[in-house]
Amino acid sequence: MASSRLRVKLKSYDHRVLDEAAAKIIDTALATGAKIIGPIPLPTARTMMAIKESPFTDKDAQEHYEVLVHKRLIDIIDPSPRTVDSLGNLDLPAGVSIEIKM
Repeated sequence: MASSRLRVKLKSYDHRVLDEAAAKIIDTALATGAKIIGPIPLPTARTMMAIKESPFTDKDAQEHYEVLVHKRLIDIIDPSPRTVDSLGNLDLPAGVSIEIKM
């Protein structure tokens, strides 16, 4: 039988909060006896925005803003039902988006 795997993708605007959430997930999975691969840092998505300071004149007067989305990937190999339950009840910091795939 092929080994099962949970793939956890984490996204956040703040890399420190993201690393803290990844550490919590890894500690929880290791406590239930699962094997871990990761956290693997994925490329940071960078979005630039230029906003005009004036409504219709002075087109050259613009403010530039940048939004960074940091991402991490964690693979959990051979998770037990206890691992899945503990991940479902995990309290993660605010501002972290989590996506779990089988």
